[in-house]
Amino acid sequence: MINRIAQILNLKPKSVESVIELFEGGATIPFIARYRKEATGSLDEVEIMNIFEEWERQKDVLKRQESILKTIEGQEKLTPQLKARIERTFDLTQLEDIYLPYKKKRLTRAAKARAKGLEGLAKLLLEQGNGNIEQAAKRFVKGEVVDTDDALQGAKDIIAEWINEDEKARNAVRRQFEHYAKGTAKLVKSKKEEAIKYKDYFEFEKALDRVQPHQLLAILRAEKEGFLKVNIEPEEYRPLESLDRMFLKGKNEAEDIVAEAITDAYKRLLKPSISTEFRNKAKEKADEHSINIFATNLRQLLLASPLGQKRILAIDPGFATGCKVVCLSDTGDLKEHTVIYPTAPRNKTAEAERIITRLVQKYDIEAIAIGNGTAGRETEAFIRGLKFKNKVDIFLVNESGASIYSASDIARKEFPDEDITVRGSVSIGRRLADPLAELVKIDPKSIGVGQYQHDVDQKKLQSKLDAVIESCVNVVGVDLNTASEHLLTYVSGLGYSIARNIVAYRKANGSFSSRKELLDVPRLGAKAYEQAAGFLRVKNAKNPLDNTAVHPESYPLVKQMAKDLKCKVEDLISNTELRKQIDLRTYTSEKVGLPTLQDIFNELEKPGRDPRATRQVFTFANISTIEELNSGMKLPGVVTNITAFGAFVDIGIKENGLIHKSKMSHKFVDDPATILKLGQELEVTVMEVDLARKRIQLSLVD
Repeated sequence: MINRIAQILNLKPKSVESVIELFEGGATIPFIARYRKEATGSLDEVEIMNIFEEWERQKDVLKRQESILKTIEGQEKLTPQLKARIERTFDLTQLEDIYLPYKKKRLTRAAKARAKGLEGLAKLLLEQGNGNIEQAAKRFVKGEVVDTDDALQGAKDIIAEWINEDEKARNAVRRQFEHYAKGTAKLVKSKKEEAIKYKDYFEFEKALDRVQPHQLLAILRAEKEGFLKVNIEPEEYRPLESLDRMFLKGKNEAEDIVAEAITDAYKRLLKPSISTEFRNKAKEKADEHSINIFATNLRQLLLASPLGQKRILAIDPGFATGCKVVCLSDTGDLKEHTVIYPTAPRNKTAEAERIITRLVQKYDIEAIAIGNGTAGRETEAFIRGLKFKNKVDIFLVNESGASIYSASDIARKEFPDEDITVRGSVSIGRRLADPLAELVKIDPKSIGVGQYQHDVDQKKLQSKLDAVIESCVNVVGVDLNTASEHLLTYVSGLGYSIARNIVAYRKANGSFSSRKELLDVPRLGAKAYEQAAGFLRVKNAKNPLDNTAVHPESYPLVKQMAKDLKCKVEDLISNTELRKQIDLRTYTSEKVGLPTLQDIFNELEKPGRDPRATRQVFTFANISTIEELNSGMKLPGVVTNITAFGAFVDIGIKENGLIHKSKMSHKFVDDPATILKLGQELEVTVMEVDLARKRIQLSLVD
């Protein structure tokens, strides 16, 4: 299995073996990627994840092999040759083809014909000798067989099933599908008005391998909703010609009968089966593409620039219901909340000004976060018109998913005595301070950065998104003394129950003073400590390494470096000249090589560094509605979503604009994600405004 996985993924067998051994020992992907580079040959998280997924797939194949062998053996049909063939087949499609003749079936037309004793006639016909067909068929007219037509029909049914179960025949049809299959969609005429949003697919036909993933997902969604009829198949004559070449033996009396059986085998058995197979493969490919886009977007969103630990006033804007205002401490604790009505219809502007000014002064507010939803720009304009004694930065914050969080169990647990409007405002403020820590509390599918995320395989999507969240959390690292229970669940090796125990321990005993103290947490044993410790940070700890990504297992090594230089660990961190004297090669061993030593050295240079850039102030143009836009207008914007066909950009109004990938560069752009990143600030040109459909076409090129 190790050699097979290594060959499939083009990796060294030793690296694959090490990764699998680490998995079997309970190691996580972030831990293996960060702290076991010598064992894996410095494989990254993606390569390690690929090994894990292929390993799981290969184990599934082995289970299927065992099941098939057991079934065929129970039928007393398992020969040594068949057993050997099954055991060396690791392609699931090929495995199912081998198993098909032995698979338990419902009562088929062929089975009924066999029960009538017509298998001998079917063999005779398929041989296509020179005998008289009518005379041969008469010999089988007995019992339930009423006449020669009945006999010949039964024989054709048996031949059709044989052709369907023939591996070479199935592969011949597959080849025709591979080269010539088309995806077609046609409107269900009675649904024309309801299906208008799928207008582009009312008369759709394209080679299957040229159908874009987003097109396929849209078409299949429309089919599911009853608006389109969808087919995936080549022109009929192609597979029939292939089958004819395989089974017809030239001019003879049985030729026409066998040809009829071939046509029946294809139309009734092979085409539905192979078409479904190719549909599923195309859907899996489209799912994978869509899931990868979602995962890339989510990673960029989670790793968006944080403002950091600042005192924040956050506002969830609204018109008639008012703007919900909260004040947060520099650690995100709720200090006070209220409601203001600075806009129509109440227009209590003076009162709102007094309230905001008082709160900013009372809590020494450093930044104001305003949700970018309904009334967001109007509220921003009001806030920017106020005068504060001290400098206060103002930010519009993407509030997607804040309402989902505010009604969640997590929010109720955090703020049991507050209503959902207060919780939503807190979420807006906290995601300005630290997007990662706040967004992990929200179902990624509610954040609005996916493409057809509700149409893809939900199990695969969830698995991928969980892996992305886990990766991001561990790349950044987590403050052990301020992290929420939910954030801690994504730390390598922890999970829900241990995260809950950490928070309970913290409440009962106060802040952690060291990483080692983690071992006092109930149910947090040596294995969990090994996996988690390097990703947890303890600020102001007695041992400065506790606030770095240096793993506790490497502390003795750092101490030895300090001892050799006759200084303290603190001196290694603070003194650049001392670090320059370290020759990493002198500290290599069988277990520790240069990759790990280089990581340690990098941490000593920048202990506890956050890989994310700091959030900068960004201001939209002075427009508030789509009606104010004109072609040729240049505007600042922020990328909010990236899809296979382009990127959506917030230009400061209710509607986002679309930059089609053809408008991103003077060169051909296949993948928009290679040009733009989520949250990227840029200048765009308005190309076209469709007021009727509320659509805005943007461009990055002149």
